[in-house]
Amino acid sequence: MLSDQSRAVIEETLPVVADHIREIAARFYAHMFGEHPELLDGLFNRGNQADGTQQVALAGSVAAFATALVRSPEQLPERLLARIAHKHASLGLRPDQYQVVHDNLIWAIRDVLGDALTPEVAAAWDEVYWLMAYALIHMERGLYSARGVTPQTVWREWEVAEKVPETGDVVTFRVRRRDRRAVRASLPGQYVTVRVRMPDGVEQPRQYSLTRADDGEHRQFSVKRVRGAATPDGEVSSFLHDVVEVGDSLTISVPFGDVVLDDSGRPLVFVSAGIGITPMAGMLSHLVAARSDLDVTLLHADTCEDAFALRRQVVDDVRALRGRVHVWYEDDDAGDLPLDGRHRGRMDLRHVDLPDDALFYLCGPLPFMKGVRESLLGRGVAPQDIQYEVFGPDLWQADLLGEPSQGAGAPTSA
Repeated sequence: MLSDQSRAVIEETLPVVADHIREIAARFYAHMFGEHPELLDGLFNRGNQADGTQQVALAGSVAAFATALVRSPEQLPERLLARIAHKHASLGLRPDQYQVVHDNLIWAIRDVLGDALTPEVAAAWDEVYWLMAYALIHMERGLYSARGVTPQTVWREWEVAEKVPETGDVVTFRVRRRDRRAVRASLPGQYVTVRVRMPDGVEQPRQYSLTRADDGEHRQFSVKRVRGAATPDGEVSSFLHDVVEVGDSLTISVPFGDVVLDDSGRPLVFVSAGIGITPMAGMLSHLVAARSDLDVTLLHADTCEDAFALRRQVVDDVRALRGRVHVWYEDDDAGDLPLDGRHRGRMDLRHVDLPDDALFYLCGPLPFMKGVRESLLGRGVAPQDIQYEVFGPDLWQADLLGEPSQGAGAPTSA
């Protein structure tokens, strides 16, 4: 709980800090990596650092957390923290590393704000930081314990058993365990972190949604080649596409992720675009494996049918579940998939009937998800019934946290 004294200071200084938070985040990362370059080896995604998305996400998270404390000092924004904690756990973050972050973040705040950072202001923001840090440490400790791992044992080696081209830009990897240790099942919708050593010797981590239910021996994930990123053509995705072959070993984390299927028995609607189909594929596969009788609808948008990754798997799974599939193709609506609706152009939810009292899961480009969410809200869907998964740093969470209807428990991965 934020103390009354600090709450007053934070409330007074939050507008100033918020105005400079992106500059603070940029200075923080630059200073921290200057002092601790080893953090870029295996822990931080240097592509996100290069294009600035990590700095923006950090800025939004800190500002959102402080805002939530001012509004409700007795209640932490659990959903915001859960998303961060799952990502941290998938990277094997250790509790002692929060001190490193603290020292460099406070340095950056002081560097940017100068004389405006009085001892009283510094103490208040220090309290905010440690409230956030200790909450995350507690959550991450619980996540590690639930998976039976420690930060050091999050990782294990897997062998590439199959490498299957899905589209011109997407490849599916099916990996099998190299040892005889038990494989704890993933939850439907979770992701793993894949850590690969790049040609310059630096290890780089990336998260990928699991696209099929586990069978005790294998895991499956799909990788889209990233094009036009700050690191040209996405260094890790290109490495996985071009270099890694069947029989090679990959270092992969245990599964994490806070966006998982609700088991309350309500109808489920999956809404995706492009590579956003991957967590939906994992959820559908889990439902089939469980012989679920839930009401299921899949709505997917893509450029054309040939670009629709995992299309046979997900359509077959929806059919096995006696559900419905609608697709929207921007360029060409030709194809032979057995669908309930084939539409030309951008997704328009006016074209489909949606079940009452449904839970919605969104994944795709951020503008797509924002548009779908607005459409659903306009149709009377409650905000808490809409969850989303975002690939890379979450640049939307802080915006959702600021909505009065969302409150401190509003929803978000891999």
